[in-house]
Amino acid sequence: MKLGLPITQEQIDEMEENIGSIDYEYAAKEEKKLRHDVMAHVHAFGKQCPKAMPIIHLGATSCYVGDNTDIILMREGLELIRTLIVKIISELSDFADRYKSVPTLGFTHFQPAQLTTVGKRASLWIYELMLDLEELEYRIDSLKLLGSKGTTGTQASFLALFDGDHEKCKELERLVAEEMGFSSCVPVSGQTYSRKVDAGVLSTLSGIAQSAGKFATDMRLLSHLKELEEPFETKQIGSSAMPYKRNPMRSERICSLARYVIADYQNAAMTSYNQWFERTLDDSANKRISVPEAFLATDAILNIYLNVASGIKVYEKVIEKHVMEELPFMATENIMMEAVKKGGDRQQLHERIRIHSVAAGAVVKEQGMPNDLVSRIAADPLFSLSEAEIKARMNPSEYIGRAPEQVEEFLEFEVRPVLSRYTDRLKTESAELKV
Repeated sequence: MKLGLPITQEQIDEMEENIGSIDYEYAAKEEKKLRHDVMAHVHAFGKQCPKAMPIIHLGATSCYVGDNTDIILMREGLELIRTLIVKIISELSDFADRYKSVPTLGFTHFQPAQLTTVGKRASLWIYELMLDLEELEYRIDSLKLLGSKGTTGTQASFLALFDGDHEKCKELERLVAEEMGFSSCVPVSGQTYSRKVDAGVLSTLSGIAQSAGKFATDMRLLSHLKELEEPFETKQIGSSAMPYKRNPMRSERICSLARYVIADYQNAAMTSYNQWFERTLDDSANKRISVPEAFLATDAILNIYLNVASGIKVYEKVIEKHVMEELPFMATENIMMEAVKKGGDRQQLHERIRIHSVAAGAVVKEQGMPNDLVSRIAADPLFSLSEAEIKARMNPSEYIGRAPEQVEEFLEFEVRPVLSRYTDRLKTESAELKV
């Protein structure tokens, strides 16, 4: 109407008045008869709007309706997911800050390695979510509408309606984008927007699932060690057969759904490569399942993640016990340096520590006894160190490097500036755990 076609305000008003009164039962009957979902709704809407019926769907295609709507829905879905990620980052940031200086065993290959801190480990979870947030922001900002491209993307029908006026065809695209809240439409297309867009969106969701799955896997392993535990309610039952069980079922559920989302990305990727020329229809049934289900599963993952992150239980005494069991091995270099200061030979000391470490390890593994490395070294005259002197070198805080400072710097310079952009989203209520 704005561009001069014979459309009346009365027709526009009639359609606007009936937006909320769609006869879905009639549309279902029409679809059964016509075997075409969009045309069924064109007829149903026309029945509600008889004056507007002659101009409904004028120059348009099914993909004008479906594809533009899908882009709008995906953007809204990504914005909802972004809110959840920001809230999880906020919760984990508080956790990391609170436990930034609490020493804990680091693990490589799930074998005890140098010490880290509980908060530093949480910073790794946060960092992966920060990468996801950056990807989400790019994806949201880069989404473009299909626009009004016609049956093969040439805008031939609109060019005919505007009597060959190319500028009006371009202005229609601009007006459609503006009306739907987008900066622009895709520059070129066939009948559909490129299905690489769906693949890109599901790749973003897959990345989020990967981060959540990594967090949940760590929580499951730490739960086994009895160091960290997800929320466990007073009346919650861990096992129908074993009443004492406190299974990490929320973290397990995150992992379960994460596998689904990661695998579901392949749907979009395979659909994208298999599009023929200007369009085929083998995408339609698949994307109606794969895209919404990826969003629903990711939403569920993040709701569970938020629930767990906001209630992680830390058992500091257990963590300390595990640290002290392994610390004698980790302190050997410092012990060796102390012995050198007293006149010892570094190479001889190194070999003697190796021998004592192997023997102490055998006591732990083969006899199930406590680590006796300290007493072995104290009894060895080569070291000239008393047990008290050795234990003075056994303060876990001396072995965590810059972990506390790394957490502080990461939160101050990387995380909080980003969170400050989303203060309005952090004020919203937490979602109830239903999954």
